[in-house]
Amino acid sequence: MSENPKALKVFSPIRIWTTIFIGLAVASYLVYKEFDPKNFENLSWSWTATFWIIVAVLMIALRDFAYMVRIRILTDYKISWRNSFDTIMLWEFASAITPSVVGGSGVAIYIVNKEGVSLGRSTAVVLSSAFLDELFYIIMVPTIIAIVGFTQLFPEGLDKEIFGVMWGTKDLFVVGYCFILFLTSFICYAIFFRPRGFKWVLLKIFKLPFLQKWRVQAGETGDEIMVTSKELRGKPISFWLKAFGATLASWTARFWVVNFIILAFNAVDNHLLIYARQLVMWVILLISPTPGGTGVAEFAFSGFLSIFIPLGLVGTLAFIWRLISYYPYLFIGAIILPRWVRRTHSVQED
Repeated sequence: MSENPKALKVFSPIRIWTTIFIGLAVASYLVYKEFDPKNFENLSWSWTATFWIIVAVLMIALRDFAYMVRIRILTDYKISWRNSFDTIMLWEFASAITPSVVGGSGVAIYIVNKEGVSLGRSTAVVLSSAFLDELFYIIMVPTIIAIVGFTQLFPEGLDKEIFGVMWGTKDLFVVGYCFILFLTSFICYAIFFRPRGFKWVLLKIFKLPFLQKWRVQAGETGDEIMVTSKELRGKPISFWLKAFGATLASWTARFWVVNFIILAFNAVDNHLLIYARQLVMWVILLISPTPGGTGVAEFAFSGFLSIFIPLGLVGTLAFIWRLISYYPYLFIGAIILPRWVRRTHSVQED
């Protein structure tokens, strides 16, 4: 991976423009669908709205800063603050232009490795980052449900037929959460207890006739788990507490962006319920086939959060949300990428 320039092909201009087009098309449709001039007659931009939008933007900055802290912890501080900024921006850039179900992990390993971190440690950094993200979700879901309850989490009228079966948001959430819980537990066991056994099981599973064409990739995954295990075994509890603390800060900031955007236009008081519904939304976005969940995210925002938003403003706030939390990574990444390639390649040549 470290020597494969094909990893950079994910940053192709056509991916970027396709992503922008899909997002703007869906946002425009939502605004058009609900547009009514009467809903805007009593709406005026105030200093209060400006203040909360600024706070929302600051949450984005906090989210990225926490990610920078985490990657420095996971690399044993081998990446400088300046280079960690480039790393996180390019990582987010890759995630923004690849389908959510695929993610940007492969490119992330390449990026971290090019910052002077060994390939083994780079693999460990990316896999442990994913592990910590899932761990946050596994812990936070029952915590929030214990506070706000289960019945208010799921909006009505969003049932979809999948393979001839009607699925509601509750069904998708329960299945998704159980899958994340199982997968995270399995990977945790593989990394910290039986990495070689994990690879053996994978290869056995992928000997099945209908899975054989993915056997090579399964073997590579097993190798990555073994490398990760070697890199992470023996780390003190303080290492994991600091890394999880940064993860908690980054995800909390990510979700509170929506709370502050809504607060700019509506004096809501049940912020934990908004937060809780975003936890449910996240499962839906995880299986999105579109780059960075674009298009799906806007529809999910409308379906899950419309009850907290003044009539006629759902599409507008969905667009503002994506405008400050998603699109900037497309442009920042495109600006950083050429300079980053020159810097990392010159270092390699030296």
